[in-house]
Amino acid sequence: MLTMEHVGKELSGRLVLHDVNLAFERGVYGLLAPNGAGKTTLIRLLATLLAPDAGAIRWNGEDIVAMGERYRAMIGYLPQDFGYYPNHSPRRFLRYIATLQGVPRARIAPRVDELLAMVHLTDQADRRMRTLSGGMIRRVGIAQALVHRPRILLFDEPTAGLDPKERARFRTIVHDLAADHIVVIATHIVSDLETVADHVIMLNGATVRCNDTPAAICERLEGHIHEMPEDVALHDGQLLLGVVQRGGEIRKRVYSPEPLEDDDAVVVPVPPSLDDAFLLAYHD
Repeated sequence: MLTMEHVGKELSGRLVLHDVNLAFERGVYGLLAPNGAGKTTLIRLLATLLAPDAGAIRWNGEDIVAMGERYRAMIGYLPQDFGYYPNHSPRRFLRYIATLQGVPRARIAPRVDELLAMVHLTDQADRRMRTLSGGMIRRVGIAQALVHRPRILLFDEPTAGLDPKERARFRTIVHDLAADHIVVIATHIVSDLETVADHVIMLNGATVRCNDTPAAICERLEGHIHEMPEDVALHDGQLLLGVVQRGGEIRKRVYSPEPLEDDDAVVVPVPPSLDDAFLLAYHD
């Protein structure tokens, strides 16, 4: 188990994380928050790229900073800005990373081939990376994080800039990894987490404001999310979450602190979504 115990961190004189307590076991954990809310700082703490100013992070009870390389050998990390050699091919780059990670020489070639197949890059394996699309580069990034068979995977904004097809492929890969790994994904894209995350952690004001399953988060909003025609006025406490199109009609999606009655299909209660919870947590 990987735990964060009363962790705090300041950067440039600003409190970024305060009294954070989290526990990670096998499965997928989504860090869901707007940009600047502390997601990357938390990921970098888990990767030992930063050290806590307060509290401790432990692997099975042992401080990860004290563990040093023993802990880092268990981590696969994909940063938001993934660095690579543009003139390397994916195959050459992954072999290079495998060597750095201490993968035995005889196992490098088959492991690289396995990973290229996993991320659907076998046909592109020998092209220079500078000629690949952004989505392909991110897939190489996922592969390099897995090359040494880590137990903990840390992904920071892994689908930034990817098209819907590439994001769907990423979710499939994560789903396949979830049974045997701790996977922590920092993102502000709700759709990256809705179908794969076992737990969603929301950060706000330097603290953890929510840590629960997607189903439990949505259940709290049951009866409070409604759709109504565009011209229906909102009352005090109600919040516009967005607009949707139903049968050619534009309808407002609204949160109401008090459940509203179905008014002859004018005001209709609808199932809440994780997107609704996100918008409510961070509305101005």
